[in-house]
Parts: sequence; C-alpha cells; structure tokens
Amino acid sequence: MKLMVVGGGGREHAIIRSLKKNPQVTEIFALPGNGGIAADATCVNIGATDIEKIVAFAAENAVDYAVVAPDDPLVLGCVDALEEKGIPCFGPRANAAIIEGSKVFAKNLMKKYGIPTAAYEVFDDLDAALSYLETAPVPTVVKADGLALGKGVIIAATREEAKQAVRDMMQGHVFGASGDHVVIEEFLTGPEVSVLAFTDGKCVKPMVSSMDHKRIGDNDTGLNTGGMGTVAPNPYYTPAVARRCMEEIFLPTMDAMNAEGRTFKGCLYFGLMITPDGPKVIEYNCRFGDPETQVVLPLMESDLLTVMQAVTNGTLSETEVKFADKHACCVITASQGYPVKYRKGLPMTMTEEAAEHTYVAGARLQDGVLLTAGGRVTGTTAVADTLAEAVEEAYRLARGVEFEGAYRRSDIGRRALAANL
Repeated sequence: MKLMVVGGGGREHAIIRSLKKNPQVTEIFALPGNGGIAADATCVNIGATDIEKIVAFAAENAVDYAVVAPDDPLVLGCVDALEEKGIPCFGPRANAAIIEGSKVFAKNLMKKYGIPTAAYEVFDDLDAALSYLETAPVPTVVKADGLALGKGVIIAATREEAKQAVRDMMQGHVFGASGDHVVIEEFLTGPEVSVLAFTDGKCVKPMVSSMDHKRIGDNDTGLNTGGMGTVAPNPYYTPAVARRCMEEIFLPTMDAMNAEGRTFKGCLYFGLMITPDGPKVIEYNCRFGDPETQVVLPLMESDLLTVMQAVTNGTLSETEVKFADKHACCVITASQGYPVKYRKGLPMTMTEEAAEHTYVAGARLQDGVLLTAGGRVTGTTAVADTLAEAVEEAYRLARGVEFEGAYRRSDIGRRALAANL
C-alpha cells in the first residue's frame, strides 16, 4: 500500500513511524514532511494547505490511503477534495472540522446540546467586548475564534490584560481574521487532561489520556507554546472521570455533530479540565494533538492503519483499539528564544539511540546535514513500566539531541509524579 501523510511536524513523524509498522505499507509520502521525517518517508515539497497540488499528487502517484494530520488543511477541505477523487482518507470533512476551525461554533454547539463547558459570551464588536470586560469576573479567558497555531488563547489575570488581549485580536489583528470574533469565557480551575479519540461517527474509542505542558518555563511559567512536553497516561484521568467523560462529553459530542449534519470521522481531541463540578470541555481539536501524539501512539498496541481504515469505513465498533499498560514521556527540545524570536539553520546532531526515540518537528536537510528550522525542533519519547522511569529515560535520550542553544524544560512529568504520590 502507498500512503500519503499531509503535514510536516513532530505529530506527523509519530504517525508515520506508527504506520510503517504495518507490513502492507510499501511507501509513505510526506507532504511536505521535514528533514527528520525524510529518514522514514519520501518527503514531497508540497505545502500542507496547497489542496490542489496535494490532490493532484495523490492521483498521479496512485496513493491508496491518505492521512490529513494538521488543522489547516482539514478546515480547508483537504479530505473532501481527496475523497472526491476517490482517495480514501483519515480525517474529518470540512463541515466537521469546524469544531476546531471556529471556537464560536464549538461553544454554541456545547450550549445547544448541554455539553459541560465554561460559561461564555461571543463578540464581533470591539467596544461591546471592552464594555463587557468592565464587569466580567477575573481571571478571564479570551479566545480568537479561528485557528491561531495553538496560540490564540489568552488567560488574563486582570481586566486590563483581558482588554489588551481583545484589542490585540480585534484591532491589532495579531491572529489575522481569526480574531475578528472573540470568545470571552469563564476561567475554570482544576487539572487539565488531553484525550484523543477515534470516531467513525457511530462509535467513539478514546486513546490513552495525556498531560501537556504548555508554558515555556519550568513550574509552568512564561509564555504559552505549542507544548513543551507530555506524559501519558494522565493520573487525574481516573476510571470514574473517564466514565463521566464518555457519558457527558464524548458520546454527546458525536451525537451533536450528527444531529447538525456534520458527522465527524477521524481523531477528535478533547481538551478537558477536571473542575470541582466535574469534567468540562476547554477546547476541541479536529485532529491528533501535538505533542500528545508523540506519547499516545508509542503506547498503542493495535495497528494504527487498521484502526484508521476502520474509522474511514465505519467499522470502528468491530475493531480493537488497545494500549499498553505502561507510561510514556515526551521531552521537547526547542530553540533558544522560542516562542518569540529564535535562530534557524543551526546544525544539529543526534546519537543513533536518541534518533530511534525522537520525532523531528522543525528541521531541514542541507547537503546531508540536519539543520534546525523551527521553534520546537524535536520531541524525544521514552516508554517504561513506571512514569518515573519514563521521565528519567526521556531526559537521558533527549540529551543525545544537540544544537547551539538547545533548550528543554527540566520538569516535564513533575506534576503527574506528584499526583501519583
């Protein structure tokens, strides 16, 4: 089988590594891929949002199955376009991908169908939003409506911070058109949990839970990033919480999307907060999370391609989705200065052992040399019987990734370990 994976980050590298385990797979094309992914797939220089070229390439190269991984091409209708050419895909069509593409849509969906989430108001007028913030409780959360590379959410500790966030989004257009509409919502408290789930629109099968570390600095300080590391499973996601999530959130979301004529087939990501009132949805994503994928897939014992095809074919209920009873930790190695300003094009090296356990997010090949090409450069994952062992091993392996100014948080997994005590 010839496969095509659309995207070029650490998440896509993890997906490709998992897909390669299936003996039926003869070739994997990555569009565009990156310098590290080139070791595991044939990289093709076509951007992930160039839908016309993606479809043409798939048709010309007789691709048997496609996986569309990032949010942008999903929202733009990449799956729709590929399916129209007769190419089976993993991922939601555009009318379902809106669950991530518009936070306003997602919040209104939850309100309509009684899915637990934070109280909120939606604004498309700057003055109205600023007026509302005069009396809104603080801290408060300000969200750009559309896609913003995972950075369109501001947790404002004061009214002035909240107002500045609204001005930046609606007046300064820091997130482009994504900030034309904003959601201002209640600040929830409690541990956060990420749960990725396979769904074919009739059945939901959650993957192992995980815990992301969004802030750039140790002890969750500094600016938000795309994620500096993850552990799985998340100790706060107990069997009792999992049951509530299935009954109150996962199945109701699938049913709500069906009722709206927007059947979701693919990976639905639930960003949850376990509040004193029970689990609530912070956000939905219409795809595998990054870097959650880098700890979830290494724990997966079932064949990924088989499960993906079951999602596409509507036979997920008949397909086993099994995960190892172990722990995983992923440590991100980033460029110094990320997420604000950082250098690119720095030569990087990996020991052979580190490379086996490392997913490359931002790198390019030049004359056989791997050069950094992003803020988050690699994610190194270890699997072990205990979380403590997984954390220790992930850091040991990550030290085998070297380039000038390489930066890693030193406390990935610390909160989870404390919860386990």
